[in-house]
Amino acid sequence: MSLENKNHQLLSKIATNDKHGENSPYFDGWKAYESNPFHPTKNPQGVIQMGLAENQLCFDLIEEWIRNNPKASICTPEGVNEFRNIANFQDYHGLPEFRNAVANFMSKVRGGRVRFDPDRILMSGGATGANELIMFCLADPGDAFLVPSPYYPAFVRDLCWRTGVQLIPVQCHSSNNFKITREALEEAYMKAQEGNINVKGLIITNPSNPLGTTIEKETLKSIVSFINENNIHLVCDEIYSGTVFDTPKYVSVAEVIQEMVECKKDLIHIIYSLSKDMGLPGFRVGLVYSYNDEVVNCGRKMSSFGLVSSQTQHFLAAMLSDNKFIDKFLAESSRRLRERREFFTMGLEKVNITCLPSNAGLFFWMNLRSLLREKTFEGEMKLWRLIINEVKLNVSPGSAFNCSEPGWYRVCFANMDHETVEIALMRIRAFVNGRDKGKNIEMKRWKSNLRLSFSSRRFDEKVMSPHMMSPHSPMPHSPLVRAT
Repeated sequence: MSLENKNHQLLSKIATNDKHGENSPYFDGWKAYESNPFHPTKNPQGVIQMGLAENQLCFDLIEEWIRNNPKASICTPEGVNEFRNIANFQDYHGLPEFRNAVANFMSKVRGGRVRFDPDRILMSGGATGANELIMFCLADPGDAFLVPSPYYPAFVRDLCWRTGVQLIPVQCHSSNNFKITREALEEAYMKAQEGNINVKGLIITNPSNPLGTTIEKETLKSIVSFINENNIHLVCDEIYSGTVFDTPKYVSVAEVIQEMVECKKDLIHIIYSLSKDMGLPGFRVGLVYSYNDEVVNCGRKMSSFGLVSSQTQHFLAAMLSDNKFIDKFLAESSRRLRERREFFTMGLEKVNITCLPSNAGLFFWMNLRSLLREKTFEGEMKLWRLIINEVKLNVSPGSAFNCSEPGWYRVCFANMDHETVEIALMRIRAFVNGRDKGKNIEMKRWKSNLRLSFSSRRFDEKVMSPHMMSPHSPMPHSPLVRAT
């Protein structure tokens, strides 16, 4: 008997199954980056990480706030008087000041058009934990949730791995910019019923990951009507709601259900986090906001497995309660995200690469269908391998997001400094121009220029590259731990 088989006998089925989703191109790109990470001076020919949806454009504002507010931390001379209270406190409900601050922040992000009840906020270890918590509350093993495609690849891990829940894609298409339609929802629901699958709900992401688009109010109303009519749950992943940087304005499901006369609010649940809007994934602040009393009560018990540390709650309560700072941060973050996206996409337009129109998120949906040798998913993967292995860019193929059409790729743009963006664009241009001329990719086309602008600009080691800035997994070959 092989060692692997013996290990499988000693461990649980959950520990040894492959349903965590790591065996996919999405995570293969992460592994390629891990084995050869780009660094502007130490490894200028390495892989640039463009598969990481992190918001690192406003760290300077947070650092400035920390310097100006030393009492916010219990680990400073100014804040140490609160050490004993915070170090000893850990309650399923969380610090009252933290829940109040989060509720107010969620309202502010949504333009103040909706209010949130602090007593309905459940804590968890990041959005990953929040997603799993809501699945444990709503579904049994074998039950299913509909999910519009393309969708976040790690949903397989977050929603299904340990819960036994399954996902049923709702196919959306580029002909209408991948918008969710009532017809597509009904078709997926009917197919599930015909297959004797118990559909417990629908999960949507708004703003969308990977599209970077927001869902229109009328579409949200249609979605709410759909789940009401079929008496199934609606889980709204709104973790990118504070990254909207262009029109149309963001509309939360919380705003929509306020306006609907007949609405079963106890079927509505919101997933939120501070990982994207505030750029704090390492703080592991995940939240579930439910309109269902039973879910709140049950979820609060379950939250004991993934509570946010009291120290983190104490610190964030102070920061999120500083309305002047939060207003400044959200406005500046929006401006910088818009500026970065425009710079990147305009650079791509110079080599005739287009992207799906978007107004939010930390990424864009890049259209490379014109570069496919074969208009198939196999052709998509061949092109992706070239991009990973030759161009040395970790972008994520659309098939990993269950996209219905080959040739789309997600590109993250907010996890790196401006100089790295310039290098990435230079590599893409060299690749496309070489491909147009029928030439093989030659790394030497950009080797001599890899230090672009570094000689004339002061380069800050603190914002050198995603590799330097991102939290690292204790298992360097398991990018699933921090993938987003």
